[in-house]
Amino acid sequence: MNLLKGDVYLQETRKKRRKRRSSKRIIAIVLVLLLVAGIVGASYYWFDSNIIKNKAQTSDGMMVAEDKVTIMIMGVDSRADDVGRSDTLMVATVDPNKKKAAILSIPRDTRVKIEGNGYDKINHAYAFGGHKLTQKTVEDLLGVPIDYYIVINIQAFERVIDAIGGVDINVEKRMYYEDPWDDDGGLVIDLKPGQQHMDGKTAIQYVRYRDSEGDIGRIARQQHFMKAVLDQIISPSIITKLPAIIKEVSSAVQTDMSTSKMISLVNILKDAHDNGLNTEMVPGKPAYIQDISYWIPDIQKLRQTLAELLDVKMDAKVEKSMNTTVQEYEASLPKNMKVADDAEAAKTARGAELKAEKVADDDKKNKEEPPEPKKTAKISVRVINSSGINGAGAEVAGILRRQGLNVTDVLTGSSSSQKNTTITAGSGDADKFSGLPFIYSLNSGGETGQATVVIGKDYK
Repeated sequence: MNLLKGDVYLQETRKKRRKRRSSKRIIAIVLVLLLVAGIVGASYYWFDSNIIKNKAQTSDGMMVAEDKVTIMIMGVDSRADDVGRSDTLMVATVDPNKKKAAILSIPRDTRVKIEGNGYDKINHAYAFGGHKLTQKTVEDLLGVPIDYYIVINIQAFERVIDAIGGVDINVEKRMYYEDPWDDDGGLVIDLKPGQQHMDGKTAIQYVRYRDSEGDIGRIARQQHFMKAVLDQIISPSIITKLPAIIKEVSSAVQTDMSTSKMISLVNILKDAHDNGLNTEMVPGKPAYIQDISYWIPDIQKLRQTLAELLDVKMDAKVEKSMNTTVQEYEASLPKNMKVADDAEAAKTARGAELKAEKVADDDKKNKEEPPEPKKTAKISVRVINSSGINGAGAEVAGILRRQGLNVTDVLTGSSSSQKNTTITAGSGDADKFSGLPFIYSLNSGGETGQATVVIGKDYK
């Protein structure tokens, strides 16, 4: 019995020692961060230089900027029973000497060659081979070696945003989206336009919102969000939040950057923020291959853009490698691929860029509610999605609103009991539902001024 008590006492003593050591480590990290934030002159230069890897020009046709740093940033949506896919993929280029930074966003639907897996969407590379295969795939696409990687667990995203104290976002328009089969129980996004302070739960709604702009609009919002996060990280108020940030970031981030290099990066970003953060997206156009959507990259334009960002001259080897990659890629495209008109694709991409730039400067306009749809009828419509099709409720609601109808609810019903799409409306309101672009049966035995649309399995 005495021995048992002695063992218990020793275990408790060890726990207390470990706890004290852990607390000391956290305090030490905080002190180091505070110290570095205030250091200037030689030490500041050392930290900034420390982030640059010792690089030599390669002979495989890649563009190498010896005085700059490239960092792959991945947001990974992983589940307990699934390795996950990269939900967000960006490459940051950092110039420590000029204190400038740029972010290149890569649409997750970008069609690329994944080593050992043929041509597929780039976000599938993570499922095939984790961050290493994703990094190799990104390098092959860009023709640029990646120096470091940062993988962020999307499931911990909310906690990290809460730890930094939230972010200020100017929501550019009304955002509503529902997907009952997403997020392990249903995803509902419901945001009003205007300037607002977002916690983690609200911020993830903004970043994940989907609309008719597809991945292009989503990327514009991600870039807008990144700038808001940067604003918060470099603000003086962040000092008091460091312990919580360290705790959450350590559990949510996987990286091959050392602590000193991470500190260097933060220091550089402070000046880069003042100099203006440059944001780009992989140029290209949308296409469908066997009814699956892809983003087809313009590899030549992409690499020329990167050469300008990195301030690298494309020598003969680099140009030969680029031309070979372009020819191989174009030869891999199937003949039955349906590509959007070039001018329309450029218009869509440029429109998303302008929207991301304008949203930060047009506060007054963005605070207003979007224009009301044409008032052809005062009918309240409830949409019930019983089709089993992701996003069908939000899609039908959008169609009805464009018809001038007032959609009050978008609900999720049973996907096993409804075969056909039905609309129940008052006898005097039935004509307001004519000409809808999907198959449905119309019942006129409902109450005047109210209607119910139940989406069935026949919805297309």
